[in-house]
Amino acid sequence: MIPRYSRPEMVAIWSPETKFRIWYEIEAHACDAQADLGVIPKANAEAVWKAKDVEFDVARIDEIEAVTKHDVIAFLTHLAEIIGNDEARFVHQGMTSSDVLDTCFNVQLVRAADILIKDLEGLLAALKRRALEHKDTIRIGRSHGIHAEPTTMGLTFARFYAEMDRNLSRMRDARSEIATGAISGAVGTFANIDPAVEEHVCDKLGLVPEPISTQVIPRDRHAAFFATLGVIASSVENIATEIRHMQRTEVLEAAEFFSMGQKGSSAMPHKKNPVLTENLTGLARLVRMAVVPAMENVTLWHERDISHSSVERNIGPDTTITLDFALSRLTGVIDKLLVYPQNMLDNMNKFPGLVMSQRVLLALTQAGVSREDAYRLVQRNAMKVWDHRTDFREELLADEEVRAALSEEEINEKFDLGYHTKHVDTIFARVFGE
Repeated sequence: MIPRYSRPEMVAIWSPETKFRIWYEIEAHACDAQADLGVIPKANAEAVWKAKDVEFDVARIDEIEAVTKHDVIAFLTHLAEIIGNDEARFVHQGMTSSDVLDTCFNVQLVRAADILIKDLEGLLAALKRRALEHKDTIRIGRSHGIHAEPTTMGLTFARFYAEMDRNLSRMRDARSEIATGAISGAVGTFANIDPAVEEHVCDKLGLVPEPISTQVIPRDRHAAFFATLGVIASSVENIATEIRHMQRTEVLEAAEFFSMGQKGSSAMPHKKNPVLTENLTGLARLVRMAVVPAMENVTLWHERDISHSSVERNIGPDTTITLDFALSRLTGVIDKLLVYPQNMLDNMNKFPGLVMSQRVLLALTQAGVSREDAYRLVQRNAMKVWDHRTDFREELLADEEVRAALSEEEINEKFDLGYHTKHVDTIFARVFGE
């Protein structure tokens, strides 16, 4: 990803320096296990650790790869240059390139997952704080973009919290599923390397051995991982889209924080645009873009091909870096989001009382009016409010058919806003606990 949408901690996971360091640790731990088994001399295994504090020369490895056309061989050649050819002769004993590549890739994905989990926890804290702050802030709920019935801003934050909490569980599951390693040799049979080596390396790297690998770790694991990132990105967009709608001039129930000196438009000085949430919508598309290729990577020829490799070299860094940035940006948006309670009430009252139509409908049916007739009576008066901006309650009080079934007191009672918020505490207890 470009620096504009990147954060250093996540970027570092995907640097060549980090990759080669992980490759080195895989090889060194494998040598230790081989020495413990008596397969290679202990002195040779110990010699590999001479490179423990060495910074691998990325340019030199690239130079060797330009000749060998093989990245793992280029790295092993460079390692031999550091520790000595004789000392390095047992490095990579019985292993194949995918043992290094796949195990490293999963280590990187696990580390990326740990950052994303922290990101989600930070976002959840912000959403919970704003939900509690606005638990009783009345706003109109909308279906199809049209006024429906009253809700609260706190419930809006709470449902986003619940969605992201599910995503946190998904991310933890995805981390667990991807945390496997394979040091099983050519075609995964352990013919030239003992399974104990795999167990040792995985233990040192915080992984578990892949139960059965071919020459690669099965890619259904990776498909599930990237699909999870795609779902989380969609949830980011879901929240961002709600904020973008709320910031529209005609609505203005909430808005992104606009800092001192910030400019909204090069042409129109009055503009305050929802640029951060629009940006989040775009970033979500980039993350989801990786999901289909990850699914297609599941299908490989026989015990191995490398059709997945070029895909993963791109989507591994790009999706994790992008989603990390997006989650951090969204947390900032939520933390500083400006909320306008009075505008929420004003919007709800643009068509006075209209949003109470269901209460009147139900009251009429309970008073003995058929549902079909009750719907006709309520809709007849509601359409007057739509067309002429009259007061819905006044229209009902003036309707003789309605008054034949409901008294003035019964009609007035149906316009109590508190009726719509009486179970907010119950919902909050479900979402946040007692």
